[in-house]
Amino acid sequence: MDSRFVDLNGRPFFVRTWGSEDNPPLLMLHGFPEYGGAWSDLAPFLADRFYCIAPDQRGYGQSWAPDGVENYTLSHLVADMAALISTLKSPVNVLGHDWGASVAYGLAMFRGQLVDRLIVANGVHPAPFQRALAAGKAQTRASQYINRLRAPDAAAALSEDNFSKLEHFFRHGMGLDWLTQDRMVKYRDEWARPGRLEAMLNWYRASPLVVAKPGKPQTDIPELPINRLQVPCPHLLLWGDDDIALLPESTEGLETFAPNLTRVSIPGTDHWLHHEKPDLVAKEIFNWLK
Repeated sequence: MDSRFVDLNGRPFFVRTWGSEDNPPLLMLHGFPEYGGAWSDLAPFLADRFYCIAPDQRGYGQSWAPDGVENYTLSHLVADMAALISTLKSPVNVLGHDWGASVAYGLAMFRGQLVDRLIVANGVHPAPFQRALAAGKAQTRASQYINRLRAPDAAAALSEDNFSKLEHFFRHGMGLDWLTQDRMVKYRDEWARPGRLEAMLNWYRASPLVVAKPGKPQTDIPELPINRLQVPCPHLLLWGDDDIALLPESTEGLETFAPNLTRVSIPGTDHWLHHEKPDLVAKEIFNWLK
């Protein structure tokens, strides 16, 4: 693994890479509450075939972390990664997990000329996800934590007692045998960088997604335009079926927005499938590319 700082739109971003620059580029986008180093389990399985590029996204790790919720809208996050792609041989393959999947979908939908193939691991397209959040059913109940993370005092609460509450959030309901104490130390070091946790939470605050109350469907959600939210490139959705944060209903109807979609389940995994069974995740990616 190599690492360096790169200048993106005049701002410093920290980027890790694996593999030869002669290989096709694979942009790997992490989610919350991780950072670019979260791909260190999966990238070695992919590096023979890809040049794996894993940035700390805006507000995370060692990358630029501006103040203010307004700096974390999807348009800004997509612009960062579009600038990174402009330094590579484009179009590129893009892999996103969790919040990284939102940026990956944004690239595919709004900067489609930059994306050759889209791979998402337990992440959601905004339209099916918003429908599920508004329905008042299981996904609505599972996503109530979003409102807690949007609270003004969330960063202070999650950082108390050496980030014990954030660690509990990370571990809740998941099979996290991969999250050793040594690795937990690395996560805490990243969370403790000045202003980072507040910036990470600003991704939630800047999102326009509306979370209904359980059992009370929200019916005034504007209809999202299908034609503007299309994923034109081939799309692979990898899924850990034991995920308790993102449920199957969060991807219902995805084919409407991604007509060239392939769905693959990774048995015995949950939200953190890229840590739990990176060899199987890599195998399914290679099988799909064939």
